[in-house]
Amino acid sequence: MDSAALRKYSALHPKPAGLCLQYGTAGFRSQAEQLDHVVFRMGLLAALRSKAVTATIGIMVTASHNPEEDNGVKLVDPLGEMLHPSWEEYATELANAEEQELQKVITEICQKAAVNLHKDASVFIGRDTRPSSKKLSQSVIDGIQVLGGQYHDYGLVTTPQLHYMVCCQNTQGQYGKATLEGYYEKLSKAFMELIKQSHCSGECQRHLKIDCANGIGALKLSEMKPYFPQELLIHIYNDGTKEKLNHLCGADFVKVHQKPPGGLDMKPNERCCSFDGDADRIVYYYKDTAGHFHLIDGDKIATLISIFLKELLAKVKQDFKMAVVQTAYANGNSTRYLQETLKVPVHCVKTGVKHLHHKAQEFDVGVYFEANGHGTVLFSKAAETKIRQLVKEEKDNEKREAAKMLENVIDLINQTVGDAVSDMLVIEAILALKGLTVQQWDALYTDLPNRLLKVQVADRRVIDTTDAERRALTPPGLQEKIDALVKKYKLSRAFVRPSGTEDVVRIYAEADTQENADALAHEVSLAVFHLAGGKGAPPQP
Repeated sequence: MDSAALRKYSALHPKPAGLCLQYGTAGFRSQAEQLDHVVFRMGLLAALRSKAVTATIGIMVTASHNPEEDNGVKLVDPLGEMLHPSWEEYATELANAEEQELQKVITEICQKAAVNLHKDASVFIGRDTRPSSKKLSQSVIDGIQVLGGQYHDYGLVTTPQLHYMVCCQNTQGQYGKATLEGYYEKLSKAFMELIKQSHCSGECQRHLKIDCANGIGALKLSEMKPYFPQELLIHIYNDGTKEKLNHLCGADFVKVHQKPPGGLDMKPNERCCSFDGDADRIVYYYKDTAGHFHLIDGDKIATLISIFLKELLAKVKQDFKMAVVQTAYANGNSTRYLQETLKVPVHCVKTGVKHLHHKAQEFDVGVYFEANGHGTVLFSKAAETKIRQLVKEEKDNEKREAAKMLENVIDLINQTVGDAVSDMLVIEAILALKGLTVQQWDALYTDLPNRLLKVQVADRRVIDTTDAERRALTPPGLQEKIDALVKKYKLSRAFVRPSGTEDVVRIYAEADTQENADALAHEVSLAVFHLAGGKGAPPQP
């Protein structure tokens, strides 16, 4: 390690005094001006991680659905998955180390993780469209170069595209070509193969309005447009030319406020969807003839995909184990529909993509979605190999055709991470193949009315949870209070959990009517305020 170079470059990216950040599910997120030293050091860490695993590592500069003034950085492991938990700790240590301790911390990481500094390092870099992202990705490059690493800067890409590139690179092209063209070609080819099977004449143009949150999704969808078949007509809104990123638009805004984004004119019964700022989440919605807004969130997306996959799996007659993975935020009626009507096993895990992804890997076919619209489908190696073999060798027509469709789904879905573009194409193909309108899809089940609230507290760590965050262990008496409140309402449940990023406690409640869900959420928020050290004035109804 070149100590002089490390000192020199570290001085160019100084750490503000007293700033302490934590690497969480979304990596680091903060106001952009606080992040220069962090991204420089994540460049260092990416090089160390690459040397440790002798593979290419990804580093993405984005703060996803946060306001435009924020930014963030996260690392991508060799198969396009999230950074290994033990390295999340190293990331936090490195980001918070004082200037004079930096070399010592690097040496300690090298010892703990058995990193050989003489090995080569290779890092792929991507960034979103925020004004601060270009300068921050330059700081990443400084970090990589200090440790003698090689890098490839993909510039402006969606987060899922960077995950895809890293996976392609480390599977020696088995997953696909590690270029944007490779991504567009792989997805569009699989999409066209899939919709070939839909029974429809030339009058089958499918119009879809897409709110791109004034983010990277708009740029990349425009690039991909020439690859789409003429059957799919996409209309891009909130493309970033006029308004600010994520401002009154995007998947997070639509989901939280349960209303359409600004900048998109909706006519009755038109299919619309929203991406988030880095295009790794998607939600659908429409307005009925009476003008009522209907949200189709991650739970309903998972349900549609599960129905489709279950039918195909039944046709190929293989003993594949399929399951859906949800979090406590999943609507109670979605869980009921999956378990009771569809007869598909459902597993509940802690909030955070890494927990869902990890659980989904236990099955031959694991469908996971968070209610916020982040999700994908994972196929086990064994299932994928068997499906591809059936396409080549199966004599029975129906079995072979079903296997062919499954193979196209495998190629169309981004198995590394939730991907708004890929998920959108899967959904559009399923709706076309099943001849479903957006209203028929919505009518599979009716969501229980629900409410999300948050309460500011002095210290979020006073709340500790268990049972996939559905029960509170501390502070004493809180869970008993929640249980008593839930008993007052029909079809109700409620849970509280500390935020992963700020000193707030998040509250979720659902019940038979919106009025009851709102009342229950408010009563639970008061209980949290009084028992868990609320800040400021008590919550108002």
